[in-house]
Amino acid sequence: MAKKLFQRFMPDPSRLRENRSLNFLGEHMFDPNLWHLNRRTAAMAFFVGIFCAFLPIPFQMLLAAVLAFLLRCNLPLSVALVWITNPFTMPVIFYFTYKVGCYILQTPVSPLGFEASLEWLKTELSRIWLPLYLGSVITGLIAGALSYISIRLFWRWHIIRNWRERRKRRKLFLN
Repeated sequence: MAKKLFQRFMPDPSRLRENRSLNFLGEHMFDPNLWHLNRRTAAMAFFVGIFCAFLPIPFQMLLAAVLAFLLRCNLPLSVALVWITNPFTMPVIFYFTYKVGCYILQTPVSPLGFEASLEWLKTELSRIWLPLYLGSVITGLIAGALSYISIRLFWRWHIIRNWRERRKRRKLFLN
């Protein structure tokens, strides 16, 4: 079942409760609804995680956790999906979102020369922030919505396939 596939990679809430470093989060962190896995919570977690992954902000995981808490979706899944943007994929994803933002704003894509300094980062970001953030939000919403729909359809397909297999086994058993 799709639920078993996702649960294999999920941390156990009781083990996290024993972790003293997480005590500052209180009991809200261990609300069973944040750890429950069904079609709705998994699909919404994919939306939250992928949307937050496309945002070029620090503390993406914290934002995903807050949104998971507010939207009552699966917390560990939404936080883990933020790692779609990691140090290897981040430049490609954010350059793509920058180009999407430039296309929407109808501004030319300016060539970016790279220099490893804080001054370069400050000047370049002040120049490209609007298309970057606009493209990131729009791309994140589209990718999140597509992942939401995909997980809902995948979950439904998986359940229907299991029902059909069960029906076939029953027919073989009865014959």
